[in-house]
Amino acid sequence: MSIVVFIESQNEVIKKSGLEVASYGRAVADLTGDSLVAVVFNLKNTGILNSYGVDKIYSVNTSSNTFFNVDQYSSTLANVVEKEGANIIIVSASADGRYLGPILATKVEAAYMSNVVALPSSFAPLIVKRSCFTNKAFNETESKKPKTVLSLSSNAFGVYEKASSSKIIEETFSEANSTLKVTSVDKVMDKVTIADADIVISGGRGLKGPENWYLIEDLAEVLGAATACSKPVSDMGWRPHSEHVGQTGKPVATNLYFAIGISGAIQHLAGINSSKIKVVINNDPEAPFFKAADYGIVGDAFEVVPKLTEKLKALQQ
Repeated sequence: MSIVVFIESQNEVIKKSGLEVASYGRAVADLTGDSLVAVVFNLKNTGILNSYGVDKIYSVNTSSNTFFNVDQYSSTLANVVEKEGANIIIVSASADGRYLGPILATKVEAAYMSNVVALPSSFAPLIVKRSCFTNKAFNETESKKPKTVLSLSSNAFGVYEKASSSKIIEETFSEANSTLKVTSVDKVMDKVTIADADIVISGGRGLKGPENWYLIEDLAEVLGAATACSKPVSDMGWRPHSEHVGQTGKPVATNLYFAIGISGAIQHLAGINSSKIKVVINNDPEAPFFKAADYGIVGDAFEVVPKLTEKLKALQQ
C-alpha cells in the first residue's frame, strides 16, 4: 500500500505547500507503514524530494499542455492512485489543490476532507482533525469510504526533512477529454506570492489612495513579505484583484499577518483567521480588527509604518 501526495511546483521550484504536503505524507506513511509516493508535473529536478522522505516519484511531463488543467491532472493522479493501490491521497489547500481535490475524489470514489490540520487520530476508521466555521472551531471527521483525499491546510503541519532515496518513474500525462482551455496565465514576477508567503502585509482604505502604497511595499521588502489588500481597495482599482485577501478573495494562513488601515469586515476576518499572529495598525480604537488581533497599534499608519520600517531596517544591519 502507498500514500500518494500531489506536489505542486512553479517555474521548476517546488512550492512551500508542496514540501508541507510531502512532510505530512511522510509522517502519515510512518504511522501506517506504507510507502510515500509523490506525483509531480513538469519538474526536471526531483532530487529535492529525497530530503523529505519520498520513496517513489511519478514524474509527469505535460509538454503538450503546460498549464494546470484540473481534468487532465486529476485523471493522471487517478491512474497513479490505481497503480499504487493507495487509500490515502493528500493535496494542499492552495487554489489548485482545492479545485483538484474534490474532482480527484470523485474519480477514485473517495471521501474528501478539507481543512485538515493534524495527523489522523485513527486509521481504522480514518479520523482526522479539521478546522471549521471559518477557522473558529475544530471537529473530528470520520471517513466512510475505503479511499480518502485529504486537503492539508496551509501552515498547519510544517516542513520537516527526512533523508530518503527516491525511485523515479516517468508517468504518461493523461490527455483526458476536457472542456477547459487555458489560453494564458498572468504571473507575478520578482515578488513573494501570497500563497507561498510566511508574512503578508495587507493594506486597506485607511491608506487613502494608491499613491500611498509605498508604505506597504517598503515594509514588505524589509520583511521579505507578500503584499495584499482588502476587497474595497481592489474594487476601487488601487490594487489588482490578485492581491485581494479574505473570504471572498484569497484565504491567508501565514505565520504573520499585518493589517494596515483595515477596519476588519467579517468576510476579511474569516479569510485570514488561520494566520498564526495578526498585527493591526489603525487609528480607530473601535475597529473590529482589534478584537481578532494578537497585537494592535492605535495610530496613524502614515506615522507608524515608516517608523516601524526604519527600525526593522536598523535591526538587519
